[in-house]
Amino acid sequence: MITLYTAATPNGWKVSIALEELGLPYEVRPISLSKAEQKEPWFLELNPNGRIPVIVDHDAHDLAVFESGAILIHLAEKTGQLMPTDPAGRSRTLQWLMFQMGGVGPMMGQANVFFRYAPEKIPFAIARYQRESRRLLEVLDGQLGRTPYLAGDTYTIADIANWSWAHTHTWSGVSVDGLDNLGRWLSELRARPAVDRGRKIPQRLEVTEKNEAAFIDNARKMLV
Repeated sequence: MITLYTAATPNGWKVSIALEELGLPYEVRPISLSKAEQKEPWFLELNPNGRIPVIVDHDAHDLAVFESGAILIHLAEKTGQLMPTDPAGRSRTLQWLMFQMGGVGPMMGQANVFFRYAPEKIPFAIARYQRESRRLLEVLDGQLGRTPYLAGDTYTIADIANWSWAHTHTWSGVSVDGLDNLGRWLSELRARPAVDRGRKIPQRLEVTEKNEAAFIDNARKMLV
C-alpha cells in the first residue's frame, strides 16, 4: 500500500496518473494548500521543502519519497513498468523527465503566476514566461513528430510528467496553434482511462467563469 499526499496541481497529477496506470493500491490524503497544510511540522517531516506530492511506500519500510520526478522513478523501478529496461531507452526517458522538471514545469508555473495570479500585471514577465513556455512546447512537438512518445515507441513516466503540465497550457495563456504533433499526443493521452482517473485525484473544483475570480484570489494568497 502507498499513501499519496497530494493536491490538484500538475505536479500532483503526475503521481496519481502513474499510480492509476500501474494499478498499485494506494490511499489519498488530500493536502489543503490554501490552509498551508504542506507547511505544518508533520508534513515537513515527510518533505522538508514543504511541497506536494509526497508518497509513503509502506511496502518499503514506510519510505517517504518527495519530488514528483523522484516519485515517478521510484514507482517505475518498483514495478518494472513505464521505464524501458535497456540503457538507451532508460536514458531517453530520464532526459525527457528532467526536461519537464527543469523546464516545462518551472516556466509554465511562472507563466501562471504572472498571467493569472500576480496582483500587478507585469507585461515583460508575462511575455517572458509565456514565450519560453511556448518554446518548450515546440521542443516537445518536434520530438513527437519523430516518435509516438517522448522517449520513443513506448509510453513512459516522461510522457506522464510532461502531459500533466502541457495539457494546462490554456491556463498559462500559451497557444499550441500549429503544434499538431503535440496536439495529437495531448489528445491520445487524455483518452487513456488511467490518465482520466488520475487527473481527477484529489477531487477538485473545476474553474468556471463564475468562480474564476475566487479561484485566482485563493491561489494568490498561497503565493504570499
